[in-house]
Amino acid sequence: MPYVDRQNRICGFLDIEENENSGKFLRRYFILDTQQGSLVWYMDNPQNLPVGTVCVGSLKLTYISKVSDATKLRPKAEFCFVINAGMRKFFLQANDQQDLVDWVNALNKATKITVPKLSDGQQNSENQKALPDVAGPKKQVSYKTEIIGGVPIVTQTQVNFTRECSEPRIREAMQRSHSQLPYFLGRPAQDHNVIKSGYCVKQGAVMRNWKRRYFLLEENSMSYFKSDLDKEPLRMIPLKEVHKVQECKQSDIMMRDNLFEVVTTSRTFYIQADSPEEMHSWIKALSGAIVAQRGPGRSAATVSIFHYGTTQIHHGRNITSSLPPTNEIDFFFFFF
Repeated sequence: MPYVDRQNRICGFLDIEENENSGKFLRRYFILDTQQGSLVWYMDNPQNLPVGTVCVGSLKLTYISKVSDATKLRPKAEFCFVINAGMRKFFLQANDQQDLVDWVNALNKATKITVPKLSDGQQNSENQKALPDVAGPKKQVSYKTEIIGGVPIVTQTQVNFTRECSEPRIREAMQRSHSQLPYFLGRPAQDHNVIKSGYCVKQGAVMRNWKRRYFLLEENSMSYFKSDLDKEPLRMIPLKEVHKVQECKQSDIMMRDNLFEVVTTSRTFYIQADSPEEMHSWIKALSGAIVAQRGPGRSAATVSIFHYGTTQIHHGRNITSSLPPTNEIDFFFFFF
């Protein structure tokens, strides 16, 4: 789902057909910046790319005339919508139907131009002024009139699609390994023990740099891989070692959106999801897996209290509560 970042920009991942009529969609990170009047896309979230990395492509909002559902135009492309920009149509794929609706509405709202309504007297005056031009011969000019955002605008004969990246750089980026892209295609989550899987960005323990990793949550552990194509994880975190899962309270200091933390006996893992919905989904999935693992029968000497939404689990029993929702899970151990 698109979300609003700290700079009040609408952001999120989409698949785009960068080469017109190629039928090949590539996953990109999009930023809709109404202040700058542009839609730009990168190989990944710029926060996870080297400083100074330029965008893969960009499009001025003034070039966009309409954004609409493209299911009938591209029946094989699921959740597809189209951006009409001058002589070019950009086809994009959303993650689901709601994601499609949100992006279409956001783009149409950003490109909407409000024109003051003329009074009846002004309208008649304008019509009378236009009559001689209609009756007289038309002049040949090297410009054409287009409807941009619902307003007639005289533009050059050809609208140029802005690419701020050099062609060699684009080709080099296209040739990168799929393991470096945030695809969700490689590793099938067919094992019944898999609770949740997907890409997130994790902070390193030594260099403190941020890298995209493929996470796999199972009944007893959470593992992360370099990509969804790898079979061996870079690390496996046993759930029995996890003490707390919560939305990160240091996100403002780290300047990271959608950040949550997994606190274990030896280390705190800082993980960034692609959207607020994904962050809450991971927190809920991890919390539920931990509670299920430490349920009744595991240890008579363990008391675990967990509240998420309006349900508490105490001594293995569900108790309805009026407590407000929280994204935090705490475990307390008492030995008799």
